[in-house]
Order: sequence, then C-alpha cells, then structure tokens
Amino acid sequence: MAKNLKDTLKRSPVSPSTTDIPEEEQWRLVRESGVLSRVKTERSASSATREDDEGPGALAEEIFDASVIIMPMAFFLVMMEILIHHQYAKQPSFGDIAQKLLNTLPIMSVFMFYTIRHKRSVRTQAALFLLSLGVGPRMIWLVNRGSWLTNIAQCPQFATIWLYTVLQLDLPLAVLSLTLIGAWTWWMGLKLLL
Repeated sequence: MAKNLKDTLKRSPVSPSTTDIPEEEQWRLVRESGVLSRVKTERSASSATREDDEGPGALAEEIFDASVIIMPMAFFLVMMEILIHHQYAKQPSFGDIAQKLLNTLPIMSVFMFYTIRHKRSVRTQAALFLLSLGVGPRMIWLVNRGSWLTNIAQCPQFATIWLYTVLQLDLPLAVLSLTLIGAWTWWMGLKLLL
C-alpha cells in the first residue's frame, strides 16, 4: 500500500506552474463564488442575535458608565457649592447643600446619561461644544462682575456643566472651546483668579 502511494506520487508530480495562480485571479474566483458575501451575512446575523441577547446587559453597562461620571460631577458640584460660600465668608449648612444637590442631581443625571449614551454623535458633540461656549464665558463674567448672591446661586452649576462639557468633548473640540473662551476672556479684559 505504501508502495502504491509512492508510485502515485511519482507518476503525478505537481508542477509549480499548475498551482501558482496569480493573486488577481484568486480574488476574481473568490468574488465570483460568493463566499465573502455569505460570510458577511452570517457575521451580521450572529452580531444581531448577540445584540438582542445583550439588551439588558448593555443598558446596565450604560448605567454604570453614566454613574462613573455622575458621581464625581456630583462631588464636584458639592465642592464648588462649599467653595463659593467660603469665598464670600458664608458658612453653608448641610441642609443648604443637600437641598441644592437634590434639586440639581436628577436633572444633571438624566442630561449626563443621554449625552454619554450618544457621545459619538455629531449632534451631541456640537451641542456640547455650544453649551461649553455659552456656560464658560457666563461663569467667568459672573465671577468678575456678578453680585455675590448671583455667584452663590449660579456659579457651582455653571462650573460643573462647563467641566462636564469639556470632559465629554472630543479633544480637538475641547481645545478649540477652551481657546475661544480664553481669547474672549482676554479680549473682554476679564481675569480668572485661582
């Protein structure tokens, strides 16, 4: 039996010219056979079933992603509330801070959840960019020219929104936003005291 196999191999040698098919011809054969289209449809069907299976898991992941951003932003809001009161020699009570947080946190959480969910959307990036351009100069103007009561009431929320928008913007848009706000601050003769 081994002898028959050796004889068969000797009689039908494979020449390099018969197995050497140019790459263009190989691609033409693959395209004509339709193998690639079948593989693509099978992959898309399997990814669609995977997405259906991950429905509740995907929502839980989005909620977790949002909470990872919402918690530090809530702490930042509380910190800014305390700092603005101390800036004007006022002592904030726990009730004042808790009331401000309870009023602001639900709206802030919904806003952050949906902007995180659609962060890659061009519309969301444009809206965050415009919001940054509106909130940043307003806060800087308030710090420089606003009354102390207006500053206590508005600056913590403006600072939180401004920080959040800059963090969520893509890097070129964030740099452009901060550059435009810095140029506006310089042009208006305002200053940021840290």
